[in-house]
Amino acid sequence: MSVEKVLAISGKPGLYELKIQTRSGFIAESLIDGKRLTVGLRSNVSLLSEISIYTETGELKLFEVFAKIATKENNGPALDHKATNNDLMAYFGEVVPDFDRDRVYVSDIKKVLNWYNILQQANYIAALTAPAVTTTGTVTINNNTEEQETVEAEVVEEKPKAKRATKKKTEDKE
Repeated sequence: MSVEKVLAISGKPGLYELKIQTRSGFIAESLIDGKRLTVGLRSNVSLLSEISIYTETGELKLFEVFAKIATKENNGPALDHKATNNDLMAYFGEVVPDFDRDRVYVSDIKKVLNWYNILQQANYIAALTAPAVTTTGTVTINNNTEEQETVEAEVVEEKPKAKRATKKKTEDKE
């Protein structure tokens, strides 16, 4: 389960996980009931990893907001998105004190809390709050002395280069 593959599809309730890409779109699986559906290329789809919330100083990634809610609720469920508008604004103000009250509407807060609760029920929240894992190793700087240095490195997976299409030679038969 990867949080980078979680989507919101316009006109469809809940959240979905991207499973397979096809020529005409992709196949997504609902995080609520596990049903799969085919989504065409013309559908309005948003990756949750690309959504941000406006703050007074800039923007805050949605997954950072989810992590703050998880910290506040100890990885438990958040306030129900059907609560009163005043309760929603007060709760969100506790989680993100500097959110821009002019550009973040109650409907946005309802979506954030609903999405958080869906992710929490699907056990995605634990992945958000887990510390990042880095690979460490020992590198010898100088073989003649005993000096060694520990280096932290990120493991980066390189994509294979695309192969060039070659034209087949055809023989002219005349």
